[in-house]
Amino acid sequence: MNLQDSFGRRFNYLRLSVTELCNFRCNYCLPDGNDCNTPKRGLSVNEIQTLVRAFAGLGTTKVRITGGEPALRKDLCEIIETCKKVDGIKKVALTTNGFKLNQDIERYKRAGLDAINVSADSLDPRMFAAITGKQKLEEILLGVERAAQLGISSIKLNTVMLKQFNYKELDAFFDYLRSNKVTWRFIELMQTGDNKSFFDKNHVAGQTIKDRLLEQGWQRIIRETDAGPAEEFMHPEFAGNIGLIMPYSKDFCESCNRLRISAQGKLHLCLFAEQGISIRSFLLAGDVSGAQQAIVSHLQQKHSQHFLHQGFTGATKQLAMLGG
Repeated sequence: MNLQDSFGRRFNYLRLSVTELCNFRCNYCLPDGNDCNTPKRGLSVNEIQTLVRAFAGLGTTKVRITGGEPALRKDLCEIIETCKKVDGIKKVALTTNGFKLNQDIERYKRAGLDAINVSADSLDPRMFAAITGKQKLEEILLGVERAAQLGISSIKLNTVMLKQFNYKELDAFFDYLRSNKVTWRFIELMQTGDNKSFFDKNHVAGQTIKDRLLEQGWQRIIRETDAGPAEEFMHPEFAGNIGLIMPYSKDFCESCNRLRISAQGKLHLCLFAEQGISIRSFLLAGDVSGAQQAIVSHLQQKHSQHFLHQGFTGATKQLAMLGG
């Protein structure tokens, strides 16, 4: 069976949040840290196994483990291994702020991790600290280097572009890619329920970066079937590639191929859906078939687009809720 919505889009990619907690205080997401109402208890490993089996049976081949910050879970390696061992799952990826990457990447690799995305909002240690609230840049970049040495097949660095902070660093990011075989992805700041004032002051249209890339001879790369929403580019003079995630661009939602599960076992049909739909009762019961029927049924409610252009942000107060 395959997951297909009423608009003919097929879904083979699951983004699984394992915690809403994060230890960074990024100014575009959690400038004041987690609030006291943030749920602490995420899905158990057994629930995750049931969930991934259900999605794999519906044609899902890729699972991305997100947060919050997944490395705050002491059982992260067990989660990676559990996902990887499910029949039909070909790729297990992790999105992390990288604070434990240098320490734990060997364990992640042994558990079966195939790909990793690391938040890196600046190459200037002072600017990095100003954006994230942490002086961790050097340690994070060491972790990225270690991941490359261990043979992690896909390494991507994520930067949320901010007009008043890191936008003037584009040349530094490009220079890094001359000798480092990674993909650096520039992400348009998205408006959420908690950041409207910040968004108005700092949003940078991804199209401005795309125009610059095309002027400098960067060439578009054909997207893989299980890839995320980024438009990727390569250049013969650079070892690394560039990705652009432009949620405000025309037809962004037409290529949607991913569904989201929150740390509380709620199915989110879109990052900016009005609400999540709980399927946790099926996960607690180990009911793979029941979970599948619920997922297939609810998928038909998915809208054709996210409505961000109209200022609609749904239930997403901040991106740590679902890992972006």
